[in-house]
Amino acid sequence: MVTIWASHKPVGAYAILEELAKEALRRPAPPTVYRALDFLLDNGLIHRISSLNAFVGCNEPGHTHQGHFLICRHCQVAIELDTQLIYPAISAAAGQQSFVVDTASLEVVGSCAHCVEARHHV
Repeated sequence: MVTIWASHKPVGAYAILEELAKEALRRPAPPTVYRALDFLLDNGLIHRISSLNAFVGCNEPGHTHQGHFLICRHCQVAIELDTQLIYPAISAAAGQQSFVVDTASLEVVGSCAHCVEARHHV
């Protein structure tokens, strides 16, 4: 079964729905999947990657934090970054503009080391 934690690749709600339909006696309704995703998000077990409209398992579900990711444009792997380094920089930059941050999510798109290496060998 493909799950959010099966790989570092973000998974969309409809892909999860399709996977569940393969294993269920009857096809689950989309609201069921969205309620489950909302529960996982609310409890800090997954992150939503807005630019991909997809979800990925949290590397550190034990403490509340925002998700910041490096996303490979070639293989779609999402690498969660250390928020202790990023959030203070975002807060400081916002503070310089007298802006109060409620939440922050950083998504940086580029090429992962594996894809860079593979492209050099082509």
